[in-house]
Amino acid sequence: MFTGIVEELGTVREASPDRLVIAAAIVLGDTKDGDSLAVNGACLTVVELTDETFAVDLSAETLARTSLGSLKPGDPVDLERALTPTTRMGGHVVQGHVDGVGTVASFGGAPAERVLSIEAPAAVARYIVEKGFVAVDGVSLTVTEARDTGFSVAVIPYTLDHTVLRFRKAGDPVNIEVDILAKYVERLMPKG
Repeated sequence: MFTGIVEELGTVREASPDRLVIAAAIVLGDTKDGDSLAVNGACLTVVELTDETFAVDLSAETLARTSLGSLKPGDPVDLERALTPTTRMGGHVVQGHVDGVGTVASFGGAPAERVLSIEAPAAVARYIVEKGFVAVDGVSLTVTEARDTGFSVAVIPYTLDHTVLRFRKAGDPVNIEVDILAKYVERLMPKG
C-alpha cells in the first residue's frame, strides 16, 4: 500500500515492451530486490538494482491498465515506496492498482491553485465523488468536481513542483486509481 505522497521524480533510463529501468535517488535508499515501488501510481516489483537505478518488469495486465507502456527514455515518473508500519499517512490509502487511464482535458487557472480536469472511462468515473480521494499518476488528490465522464482536482503549487503533474497538458494520458472503499461498497450492495 501507498499514500499517494510522491517521494521523488525519477527518470526513465530504458524502456522496452516489458521492462523499465528508472534512475532515482531517494527511493533507492532502503530498497531491495522484490520490494514494491509505485511508478506513476502503479505498484511494481523491483527486479534489479544498481547504485543509481532500479528495474521493473511490466506484465500484460499492467500494460493494459496503465500508461506505462508509452514511457520512453528521459520521461519523468512519480516514485513512492510502499508503506511501513511507522509511515505517516499524509495522503490516502492507495493500492497501486491502477483502475484505468484517463486523458487530461484541461489544466489551468491561477498559480496558487491550478485545476486539472480529466476525462475518465465510465467504468472508472462512476466511483469518483466530489470531495473524495483519487490518485492521478500516483498523486493523492481531492476531487473538486465529479462528472459522468470525468472529474476535476485542484493542484497546489507544492504538488505541481514535486510531481509529474507539472508536465501534463491537454491530451496526455494519466493513470487513475479510485478509492477502494467505493468498489467494496458496490460489491456488498444487494443486487436487484
